[in-house]
Amino acid sequence: MTATLDIDLLRSLVAVAETGGLSKAAARVGRTQSALSMQMQRLEEVAGQPLLYRTGRGVTLTAAGERLLVHAGELLRRHDEALAELRGAQVSGLLRLGCPEDYAVVFLPHLLQGFASLYPQVQLEVVCAPTPRLLEQLARHAADLALVSVQAGADEADVIRREPLVWVARRGASAAMLDPLPLALGAPDSLDHVLPRRALEATGRRFRIAYASSSLSGLIGMARSGQAVTVLTRTAVPDDLEILGEESGLPPLPDVGLTLAFDREQPGALAAAFAAHVRKTLPGA
Repeated sequence: MTATLDIDLLRSLVAVAETGGLSKAAARVGRTQSALSMQMQRLEEVAGQPLLYRTGRGVTLTAAGERLLVHAGELLRRHDEALAELRGAQVSGLLRLGCPEDYAVVFLPHLLQGFASLYPQVQLEVVCAPTPRLLEQLARHAADLALVSVQAGADEADVIRREPLVWVARRGASAAMLDPLPLALGAPDSLDHVLPRRALEATGRRFRIAYASSSLSGLIGMARSGQAVTVLTRTAVPDDLEILGEESGLPPLPDVGLTLAFDREQPGALAAAFAAHVRKTLPGA
C-alpha cells in the first residue's frame, strides 16, 4: 500500500515544532499528550525515519523532521485554502465571540487561525470575560456566541472538553501552609471562585480572600508573588508556577466543562459555522 501523509498528523507536527513540547502542542491541537505521541510515531513510520529528538527540556526536529516541516506548511496551506474555497469563501459578515481569558490564551489563537483560513471573508470581534459576564452579553445580544464554563454534571452531549481546576502557587512558596489560607480568586460568581470556596468550607479549612479579580494576569501575578494561592484551569497554568497536590493539604477540586452558548435558540449561520469548527478542532481532553 502506498504511504500517505495524513493532514492531521502534519498539523500536529507543526504544533510540536512551534511549541517545542508535546504537552503544549497537545493543548493546541486539542488532544492528550499520549494521543499526540502516537500521532508522531505514526508519522515517523510513514516517513521511515525519526522526526523528533526527545530531550528532558522538550523536543526538537531532526534534519528529516525539518525537511518535512517545510512540506507540511505548504500542504496545510493548500489544504486549508481548498476547503475555504469549497466551503466558506463566499461566506461573509461579522461574528461576535466571547471567551474566558484562560481559554483564550491557550486555545483561541489556533481556533481563530483555523476559522479564518476556512472563512476568510468573516470578520471576528472577540471579547474576553468570565463566564457570568459572557452570559450577560449573550442575553443582551451583545455577542453571537461564547465559549463558557459549566459545572461538572452538565449534559455530556453539550460539553466539548473538560478541564481540571487546580490549586496553583509559586514554586517553594509557603502560602498554602498559612492559616487562614490566602486566596487569589476570580470574580465572586465565577466557577473558579465558587468551587474552591465550597471545597474549603466542606473540609473546614479557614481562608481569606487576599485578591479577587476577573484578570487572569492579576491572579497569576499574585501567585508569582508568593503571597497567595490561586485556582486555574490546568491548561492555563504557566510553566513557572506549581500545581499543588494532595501533600499541600488542600482539598481536590472538580473539573469544569467547556461548552458553547448562543444569544438565541437558533444560532445564525456564522455562529453555527464557528461552533462546528470548535467542536471539530477542540475535542475533549
